[in-house]
Amino acid sequence: MANDRPEPTGSTQRKLARTTRLSHVGTAGEELSGFVNPPVVHGSTVLFPDMDTARHGRQRYRYGRRGNPTNDALEALCSDLEGAEGTALFPSGASACAMALSAVTKAGDRVVVVDNVYNPTRAFSDNVLKRFGVEIVYVDPLDHDAIAESLRTPTAALFLEAPGSLTFEMPDVPAIAAMGKAAGAKVLIDNTWATPLFFRPLEHGCDLVIHAATKYFGGHSDLLLGTVSGNGEALKAVRDARGYWGIHVGPDDVYDTLRGMRTMDVRLQRHQHNARIVAEWLDANPKVKRVLYPALPSHPGHAIWARDYDGASGLFGFTVDGDQARADRLVDALSLFGIGYSWGGYESLATVPTVNACRSATMWPQDEWVVRLSIGLEDPADLIADLETGLAAMDA
Repeated sequence: MANDRPEPTGSTQRKLARTTRLSHVGTAGEELSGFVNPPVVHGSTVLFPDMDTARHGRQRYRYGRRGNPTNDALEALCSDLEGAEGTALFPSGASACAMALSAVTKAGDRVVVVDNVYNPTRAFSDNVLKRFGVEIVYVDPLDHDAIAESLRTPTAALFLEAPGSLTFEMPDVPAIAAMGKAAGAKVLIDNTWATPLFFRPLEHGCDLVIHAATKYFGGHSDLLLGTVSGNGEALKAVRDARGYWGIHVGPDDVYDTLRGMRTMDVRLQRHQHNARIVAEWLDANPKVKRVLYPALPSHPGHAIWARDYDGASGLFGFTVDGDQARADRLVDALSLFGIGYSWGGYESLATVPTVNACRSATMWPQDEWVVRLSIGLEDPADLIADLETGLAAMDA
């Protein structure tokens, strides 16, 4: 595969930018008569030339579940962007989080999880890991003293999310990862919000980085897929766990994800551009209490974001005072924003999460409601006009 194609030599010999590598890693290569894209391989059985080859594994592909050229292309691209030794694919972001956690824990272990984590990760921790004898401890992602205290007891894994995808707290990932590594824990992070174009956690001390590729990787709200990238023992544990559980991703979703990633940079730039305009308008609106977007100077985590990140995606929130019905009226009055729980597609979405239903260590104010927005590729002036209608409807 052209995944291993050498970089240009001579006067152009240098590390290519990630935006360039999006177009050149995981392509088909010359062995497919010049076609740009890798094949979509539908197959379970792989044939061997003789029993010696079959018995001793002297062949790249052995069985459909263990890999094929389509999956290899996407894994190569994800690994390249993350700076990882390898990547494992999963049927969804939730399954990627679940399998990463299960791969690095066993009965009797202890896991520390930030309290603003993606709710399916919390649900898996509470309803599966606990049932198998793993202790789960939730901590405030911004309280370094609490995190350090939680790590004084032997801990197998520390699970982070940056920023939290409901309330957008921006943790200091390098500092927290260093605490986890010093305590002997594997450090896992859900990096879906930033993508590897804007933040690369392996460079900041994390062991495994997880993405819901359903979001910005795919980019079109038409597939489900998850990725886990990493190095060494942690990566091997994830790959082994995937094999034990018999998990496989269909080649059509893999191909569509790969196709989506070819345009991920230009889409993210537009998402970021639009989100910044909308966020600044909301930040100046007297009906809005606060805007939860790390790229804004008004955000408490802005300095950390500016230090470690290369950009901000299109997902953020803002808050309004009052009761839930008031926030619901705002969202119900919107016409360009669909009401949906996902994000990262070309379309704009809005929802009103019940934040405290997903918390146990840090409670959200009862009279402040979050409206979460996924800013799509529409004209930001149209989105602002729609939000203006929604804000006017709150007290109608």
